[in-house]
Amino acid sequence: MGQALLWAAGGTGFTFLMTALGAGLVFLFRKQISLTFQKIFIGFAAGVMIAASVWSLLIPAIEETEAAGGIGWIPAAGGFVLGILFLMSLDTILPHLHPGSKTPEGPSSEWKRTTLLMLAVTLHNIPEGMAVGLSFALAQQHGNDPALYASSMALAAGMGIQNFPEGAAISLPLRREGLSAGRSFIYGALSGIVEPIFGILMVLAAGSIQPLMPWLLSFAAGAMLYVVVEELIPEAHLGEHSNVGSLGVMGGFLVMMILDVALG
Repeated sequence: MGQALLWAAGGTGFTFLMTALGAGLVFLFRKQISLTFQKIFIGFAAGVMIAASVWSLLIPAIEETEAAGGIGWIPAAGGFVLGILFLMSLDTILPHLHPGSKTPEGPSSEWKRTTLLMLAVTLHNIPEGMAVGLSFALAQQHGNDPALYASSMALAAGMGIQNFPEGAAISLPLRREGLSAGRSFIYGALSGIVEPIFGILMVLAAGSIQPLMPWLLSFAAGAMLYVVVEELIPEAHLGEHSNVGSLGVMGGFLVMMILDVALG
């Protein structure tokens, strides 16, 4: 477990660092980045998460089940649905405000807009941390297989790359809400702290949840794809219709697919 724990800490630490670097853009841009770049970045993040959900989570979940003599699609489909329901439940019971929106979602609350903004991004970082941690836990369960560790590192790299614009997506709106650049940066960076927390928790629990690993892998996939369809793709097409958001999605998918296949 020690080796997997170190790798997971390093992998999710990298994703957290990339969130912090993205949040650091608040020191360079006082106001919002141009809508075109925003669409590209958000679309890219969506594409990375789609590819990661398929290559790094759903396919391994199916392969794990079939290797154990089970029916591959059952835990893949079941965990996928549970992941979607989990994120839908969080969106319903917790008040939050998505960047670029004026009206908070969820139950009414007296919380500040800055708190609601940070909560929205933080909630959606949970499945990303789970995905990276579960990937390293799977490598551990296979006798610390170097090929699986390489695939896990590819996943961490892809998640980290797409976390860069996510960090900016929280720090810049916080700055526009009136917070100082320093506080906006800190809050934006801290929105990604749930990734190492949940990633490490997945590795620590790996010994006792091994039979449930296919379910958990597909759970993380369902949760991530819910974020993509519910939030990222609509945001990538804000404003007048254009192809930049779609190209961002395709580019992100391509990069994550190449990372997973080349390193895996």
